Amino acid sequence: MLQKQTPINLAEKITLAEKIFFNSSELDKSDLEKILSSTTSKSIDYADLYFQAVASENWYLEDSIVKSGSYSSCKGFGFRAISNDKTGLAFSEDLSLDALKQAANTASSIAIFNKNKLIKINHRHKICKHDLYQTDNPLLSISDQEKTALLQTIDELARKQDPKITQVIASLAGSNEIIFIITSDGTITADLRPLIRLNLKVIAEDKALRTQGIAGGGGRFASYKLFTENNLALANSYVQQAVRLALLNLEAKDAPAGSMPVVLGPGWPGILLHEAIGHGLEGDFIRKGSSAFTGKLGEKVASNLCTVIDNGCIEKQRGSLNIDDEGTPTQATTLIENGILKNYLQDKLNAKLMKQKSTGNGRRQSYSHQPIPRMTNTYMLAGHSDPEDIIKTVSNGLYAVNFAGGQVDITSGKFVFEASEAYLIKNGKITTPVKGATLIGNGPEVLQKVTMVGNDLQLDPGIGTCGKDGQNVPVGVGQPTLLISELTVGGTAC
Repeated sequence: MLQKQTPINLAEKITLAEKIFFNSSELDKSDLEKILSSTTSKSIDYADLYFQAVASENWYLEDSIVKSGSYSSCKGFGFRAISNDKTGLAFSEDLSLDALKQAANTASSIAIFNKNKLIKINHRHKICKHDLYQTDNPLLSISDQEKTALLQTIDELARKQDPKITQVIASLAGSNEIIFIITSDGTITADLRPLIRLNLKVIAEDKALRTQGIAGGGGRFASYKLFTENNLALANSYVQQAVRLALLNLEAKDAPAGSMPVVLGPGWPGILLHEAIGHGLEGDFIRKGSSAFTGKLGEKVASNLCTVIDNGCIEKQRGSLNIDDEGTPTQATTLIENGILKNYLQDKLNAKLMKQKSTGNGRRQSYSHQPIPRMTNTYMLAGHSDPEDIIKTVSNGLYAVNFAGGQVDITSGKFVFEASEAYLIKNGKITTPVKGATLIGNGPEVLQKVTMVGNDLQLDPGIGTCGKDGQNVPVGVGQPTLLISELTVGGTAC
């Protein structure tokens, strides 16, 4: 569906998008302009058309056999109409003029459509500020034989590490997406978005005990060669990490329970920041008054050591985008600066209703979903403390390095997260690995208890997917090593 090409600039991306969406149909750009113009009335404040074509694949290995290789593709459009705070959305895979007109009528009716006023729109190309990733199709970057060979090599590498490794599950996934956006406020823009990911899970067994280790990564790279170059250096690092975690968990003791200092490691533990704080700073939750941060703009909400950024324009990072799904260029938005709440994350609708500007955070899973405020890559800036010095200040606490699942209440900020890799800290030293540790707390309160921030900021390796309102989108997280002076740890030790 999407051929391997390398557009250089926005105009070429738009030309390619028009070829993909309009060459095989009766539509052309003038039809879109007419329908948007006729839709925009005194009751319809804003309307947009979002065209999307996606090709994706997933290769899966288990029991040393590549058991499946799936490929899928879809193409369609979504028509959105907004009246005050009401939104109507209609979508279709039928790229015909009749389907487009019907979608416009349906969406407008939902958003209280009336026909009393027509507004002429003067379209322009919106300047795209970024060129964050190559535009080649990753699905075409290596052959199917090379894809299966990569998974089989990973299986062999993992099993050679230790005889206790009894099972290896690996998957290779990629997608190539092209979007085209035209709106009633004069935007015409397009983007090509590659995405790849390699996942690995290994099972270790020792007598009656069975544990697992998980690793992987990827990002907005246009080739699977990221995993095969330099003698499979990156893929092998995933193998080493997954095997290490599985074997470590065989030795882990039950975690203690109670209130204690907790040190969070750098990188992926930023998922706690994403879930417990980041969601509460999204504009729709703020506007509806359902966030713990509602009404606190300009107030001190965290330790003065905390500066939190959402940055959608980090090159090749999983959560990065040249433009969001409303055509707004992404940006780096300072959410919290030295403990002071500075900004919220906004899409066009919530920004307008709150008399603010979009921050380029309007995201949607597909053309059949409405854009809503979502994070991109969210992280805390580095501080000045050496991570070893942070550990040395703790006489009796927990060092949490990796996280598995968790739950968050956006309204209250309360969270529960399970640590998949954690250690006891005794007299300033990292000691026994523990299992079954859960961190229980309140996001805003935890921010106030950050007493040391490391100089070792890391972003996650490219594994994050965020769910909200039934929509899943790729995201990035990150942080330096942090010391939280007191946090409730749920454990399994008697």
